Amino acid sequence: MAKKKRQSSKTITNRRARFDYNLGDNYVVGIELAGAETKALRMGLGQLSGAYVTIKDNELYLINATIIGTSGIRISEQEKTRSRRLLAKRREINQLIQAKQQGRTIVPLELLTRGRYIKLKIAIGQGKKRYDKRQTLKARSEQRQISSALKQNR
Repeated sequence: MAKKKRQSSKTITNRRARFDYNLGDNYVVGIELAGAETKALRMGLGQLSGAYVTIKDNELYLINATIIGTSGIRISEQEKTRSRRLLAKRREINQLIQAKQQGRTIVPLELLTRGRYIKLKIAIGQGKKRYDKRQTLKARSEQRQISSALKQNR
């Protein structure tokens, strides 16, 4: 019997999340999708930039995440950025509700399309101020200069 070919999974990440937020605990939750949306995400046709997680009626919802269709995958304009329900354990939802009440933000980090199910990695974050972002850029620049100086001295 021939082995199945593995699909190359395209990772969909929110690159601005680590820059804009000080991130804390990570959670991996499921996401409720339609068939065409699942196929599009497995092909890497989605975006998490500008997306966030909110709580309505003790349930988690992903807001403003974009899933783009192609000619073979029909996704209407209204369905591209609709709110999608997230699936998590009750204990995790209660922890996230408590963090939200403390003034923290729930940030989507990455869509995991590797296995049988599509999951979303989320984290609890505290928004950075402008000076915090400048310090991050400065530290990154200094680290880059140190590593290049070490390479030249070898």
